[in-house]
Amino acid sequence: MGSIQEQNHTDQQALLDAQLELWHSTFAFIKSMALKSAMELRIADAIHHHGGTATITQIATKITLHPSKIPCMRRLMRVLTVTGIFSIAKPPADDGDCVYGFTPASRLLVGSVSLTPTLSLILNNIFVSPFLGLATWFEHELPDLTLFEMSHGKAVWDVIGHDATMSPLFNAGMVADSRFLMDIAIKECAYVFQGINSLIDVAGGHGAAALAISKAFPHIECSVLDLAHVIASAPACTRINYIAGDMFESIPPTNTIFLKWVMHDWVDSKCVTILKNCKKAIPPRDAGGKVIIVDTVVGAGPSNLKHKETQVLYDLFFMIVNGIERDEQEWRKIIFGAGFTDYKIIPVLGVRSIIELYP
Repeated sequence: MGSIQEQNHTDQQALLDAQLELWHSTFAFIKSMALKSAMELRIADAIHHHGGTATITQIATKITLHPSKIPCMRRLMRVLTVTGIFSIAKPPADDGDCVYGFTPASRLLVGSVSLTPTLSLILNNIFVSPFLGLATWFEHELPDLTLFEMSHGKAVWDVIGHDATMSPLFNAGMVADSRFLMDIAIKECAYVFQGINSLIDVAGGHGAAALAISKAFPHIECSVLDLAHVIASAPACTRINYIAGDMFESIPPTNTIFLKWVMHDWVDSKCVTILKNCKKAIPPRDAGGKVIIVDTVVGAGPSNLKHKETQVLYDLFFMIVNGIERDEQEWRKIIFGAGFTDYKIIPVLGVRSIIELYP
């Protein structure tokens, strides 16, 4: 009788564990919305203002918070502490105020390294709302409208390029991400940039990555190639040459091509076209010619669950605009399809990697 009861208990616990798994995935979107609200309320800035730790009352003095919502704010902060965004220190006395502080994650929401512009871009409603129609999109035959187009009636670049609010939000998000990642890439992989005389950052936007490379390696002549309307709005910079052009048509001659988060925007055939133009622009391998790509290689890097999950979620995020994050075999297909003879993957940038291509 005892063993039957134990088995029944095990079976019931397995059902509850399965329910927990489903609930955890179901409520996961609330983690994103809690983070979004924290950035919009500038909670990290409020804590920073008070020296790195603050009570709810102190936070409320720096953010727009109606006094009646203080109990609700405690509930929001409970989510943000349990999920690791902020830390919490409970007072010895039960009636004292909890003190909130920074974790490594929330330190990236303030100061010069702030990723708030990038995260705010990803969590903008224009990118979040299309996922509500994901199942419906799967019912349609390809080629079809992208999920973004199905939701908004316009292609993503039509919105970003012409919307007065989205364009600066996009540029700020890209600059913040570039500044953060390039600082690490240069420190971790300085050897990748050794022996380079000239470099063109293709589709480099306002030149955040090129500027970081130029500052770290002053001997490299750095240029940015992008569409005319992007170049027209780029800030003046004496360190960088800005070139208006289309990477699908041609790329000016240079020693090295740099591609940062470009390839995941395009289907394989488009990527092969880009890489063929890159190959035409650089000298042979024995003369130092190469292409440096910063992008995700699904499956590369640490094998822990959070890392793998983030990579595949990142891939699904880009699917809404017909983009793709590739695994190594998918990268090999476009690399060799463009005529390159060899490549090297260096998984040193978290969920992203540096990929070197050799002609």
